[in-house]
Amino acid sequence: MPLLTHSLQCDVLVAGGGAAGVPCALAAARCGAKVILCQDRSVLGGNASSEVRMHIVGANGTGRFDRGRELETEAREGGIIEEIRLENAVRNPQRSASMFDLILYDLCRREPNLTLLLNTTVTGASVSERRIVSAIAARQSTEDRFEIQAKVFIDCTGDGRLGAEAGASFMEGRESREQFQESLAVKIADRKRLGSTILLQARKHAQPMPFVAPHWARQFSQDGLKLRLYATPGEEEPTHEYGYWWAEWGGTLDTIKDNETIRDELLSIALGIWDHVKNGPPEGCSTIDPFDASHWALDWIGFLPGKRESRRFVGQHVLTEQDIMTSRKFDDAIAYGGWSLDLHPPEGVDLADEEPCVQTSVPFLYDIPLRCCVSGDVSNLMFAGRNISATHVAFSSTRVMATCAVVGQGIGTAAAYAVAHGVPVDELTHISAAINAIQQRLLRDDAFLIGRLSEGQNDAARTARITAFSHLPGGEPAHVITGITRSVHGPHGVPVTRRTPGLHRWMSDPAQGLPAWIKLEWPQPIAVHEVQLVFDTGLHRHLTLSHHDGYTSRMQWGQPQPETVSDYTLDVRIDGEWTTAIEVTSNYQRLRRHTLELDNPIDGLRVQVTKTNGVDHARIVEIRVLTVDSVW
Repeated sequence: MPLLTHSLQCDVLVAGGGAAGVPCALAAARCGAKVILCQDRSVLGGNASSEVRMHIVGANGTGRFDRGRELETEAREGGIIEEIRLENAVRNPQRSASMFDLILYDLCRREPNLTLLLNTTVTGASVSERRIVSAIAARQSTEDRFEIQAKVFIDCTGDGRLGAEAGASFMEGRESREQFQESLAVKIADRKRLGSTILLQARKHAQPMPFVAPHWARQFSQDGLKLRLYATPGEEEPTHEYGYWWAEWGGTLDTIKDNETIRDELLSIALGIWDHVKNGPPEGCSTIDPFDASHWALDWIGFLPGKRESRRFVGQHVLTEQDIMTSRKFDDAIAYGGWSLDLHPPEGVDLADEEPCVQTSVPFLYDIPLRCCVSGDVSNLMFAGRNISATHVAFSSTRVMATCAVVGQGIGTAAAYAVAHGVPVDELTHISAAINAIQQRLLRDDAFLIGRLSEGQNDAARTARITAFSHLPGGEPAHVITGITRSVHGPHGVPVTRRTPGLHRWMSDPAQGLPAWIKLEWPQPIAVHEVQLVFDTGLHRHLTLSHHDGYTSRMQWGQPQPETVSDYTLDVRIDGEWTTAIEVTSNYQRLRRHTLELDNPIDGLRVQVTKTNGVDHARIVEIRVLTVDSVW
């Protein structure tokens, strides 16, 4: 029986539900667009899902380079990916990979403007005059076929399937040093790319646990793993519970067309490494249990390769090594990055004498422009994730998942703006008012854009007289309306010319104790629609679901972040009388929005903090008092 065809319509189609696609779809939907999200797997999250289990990293770095410093360099990403991380840290203390799948699914299910199509693969596109008319998708599990019409199409598939079907130009492999004048590029261009990895998890038992490798598993000598298992790549502590990112292979092949072959060989490699850990090298060694692994047993092994690289689209700008290393300022920035230029030998474990990665630290956080995410030849195609318009060298930084997530939020927001205002997406980058509106909405949604301040549109807090119960030196109450929501003036933050030193938050005096309040007053009563609060969530720290115990020990996992306000009230003053309009307990999120359904205007607003999640004083980064209900 042939597949049954269904016709669907939406404003924005997002293909791919990974680290870029989920924030992209949520951002577009929350900005008012009707969104369909097609994900080819049964779970969301891509390389971070339970099928692959790679931890989400980003601009704050890890391993050999960590740029976080408290109240000085707060590099961890904000916005939707921060919402997800905070949710995961509290609701998933057990660090369950499947629980993370559920959290992403729950977020999408809760969004009324978002239609989620799981197990649905985009397989084709109908194009007319450089414009995608519809995408074709198939769901084999129900024998259904979908023709999806949309105004904007966004490729978050990683492999670039939608864009490739639409005929969009793309790059593969490594560019030559001369082509983009990149010092880290190879001398002669080739089609090699970063390889893929299959991860595994193990668990310690009370009794010895034998392991017999299948006959097809590779055998590794000590010399073959001397720069990997017998070293500490990325300066990670040796571990049995989770590994091994460096078990990489397949970069000399076509990581799309040869993915099945790559999967088979990666299984052979992963099991061969585990055999080496459990039973020692084939040539023997002086100790019976060289890795103290006798009580450890495999608990899980992936069957879906964690893919690093395949297609990269050609957009209106190609991001380069120089753009990143100089932290070039882009007027159309919609996201930022900061991970190192992280190049791996395409041959992976086959090159035993080469380090598994060469990481060149990026001096500062850097802009990612909208132009890198808009197709240069398909007028209504955008992209987010590892397939954005970047050279192989630049991609080695932008590819990490937290960076993919903030790009996804930026592109989802831009797509929603284009739909709402009837602007073709390929013209957005030429309209300064459109770029500004998109950036202002991102800032309102707690995204961070280097050097860009919130203008406070429809924000009555900007005209208020602000006082507080107490404050620390440098933590004055006026910080909550400056439009700056983090400190990045410290080491490896942003370039000197783009710095604004300071704490950039109200911090009450611990000596005065809690409760502590901050108050906004107006000379004349105002009508208020919504109060928006941004709290401190320790953005200098790492926070991500990881199955690596050593990495997790550097986080505040399984609990709210200690800097965050837990219990608070919103009090309003009407005709000289204070009343409590909103009461919140057990908060752990950074961004909170409260709609005030009041019959009368107010001339005073007070946020009273009665409890935090750890620190001995109140911290509030931003307060907005919105007078109208407006997306833009």
